[in-house]
Amino acid sequence: MFQKLLYLQAIYDSTEVTMKEVDTELDRRLNVFINQLGDEKALEEFYGKSILEIKNDFRDVIKEQLLTQKVQQGLTAEVKVTPSDVKAFFEDIPEDSLPMVEPYFEISEIVISPEIGKEEKDAVMEKLNDIRERIINGESFATMAILYSEDPGSATKGGELGFVTRNDLVPEFASVAFNLTSTEDVSIVVETEYGFHIIQLIEKKGNMMNFRHILLTPKIGVEELEIAEKEMNEVYELLKQDSITFEKEVEEYSNGDSRFNSGKVMNPYYGNSKLSSDFVDPYTNKAIKKLQPGEYSEPFLSVNSKGAKVMKIIRLDVKVESHIANLKDDYQEIQQYALEKEKQRVTEEWINNKLESTYIKIDDSYCNCNFKFGNWTKE
Repeated sequence: MFQKLLYLQAIYDSTEVTMKEVDTELDRRLNVFINQLGDEKALEEFYGKSILEIKNDFRDVIKEQLLTQKVQQGLTAEVKVTPSDVKAFFEDIPEDSLPMVEPYFEISEIVISPEIGKEEKDAVMEKLNDIRERIINGESFATMAILYSEDPGSATKGGELGFVTRNDLVPEFASVAFNLTSTEDVSIVVETEYGFHIIQLIEKKGNMMNFRHILLTPKIGVEELEIAEKEMNEVYELLKQDSITFEKEVEEYSNGDSRFNSGKVMNPYYGNSKLSSDFVDPYTNKAIKKLQPGEYSEPFLSVNSKGAKVMKIIRLDVKVESHIANLKDDYQEIQQYALEKEKQRVTEEWINNKLESTYIKIDDSYCNCNFKFGNWTKE
């Protein structure tokens, strides 16, 4: 009910969110699930859909949520709490009701991704070009996708991705796909971060298009993996000799996304560096359990968010066990609790004022419910 009231206000105020904002938030939330399940393919298998189909299913929901968030943020944008407010808030909490701070850790990492050999890439491209020729000569694109595509979300659907915008696709894929003009055409082979594709246009609606694609992914060979392992072992030896700092090794050797943050691994949901076991892959979790703060692991085989094999060294930067909150160690968390309470008070005040001028019809079966905010069943 509260969300609907906020959404109504968003429409009344002509509040807007951009497609980029929606897609960024959608990617952020999906990355949480990807990290929990292990990789993107696992997410697609869980839903039985391609990543693009999953995005299409959730896009309108995310847009409405972002609109309501903008309105709510506007209501409480000026709300602040002072240190004395925080202290008073904490002292008002009964001792047996003090919140527990959940355990968390912070890590940094060095990542080396094996380079896929040219022969492997050439072999995959040759196979995909052979499939393309068969389709051009009359065989069904959908059938070829079912037989050969390595995209678990779309292969069983004949490679169909569903309606997407250009922004939904990685640039290399989009630049080719959105230049297709006929449903009879089959694109040239396109290379993206996911592998190699051929694409067919199904239908166009405004700025959205529906495509089929066939994905083949080059595999990391034993030789490439051994080269990456050897390089990581050399990095490890330098660390043990204290001849170079961890951060410097990240800068010089790491090719993972975390290299842009000096190797610090960020929580994709909260935007900070506090992590729990849900937010890292099982291999990294296993390595963390052997470390104390300040220690770094031996090199180990892991996977990145796309399921590709990588070599890692991690350093455990911070480890905090579960404990009862106190002002000395947990001031920021308690300050946030106090701030949220004050925001709730301001929000309830806005709701009560808004209900006075808003027509609301509630089904009789809900009239006896206890509503969290406001007098929704006013006469």
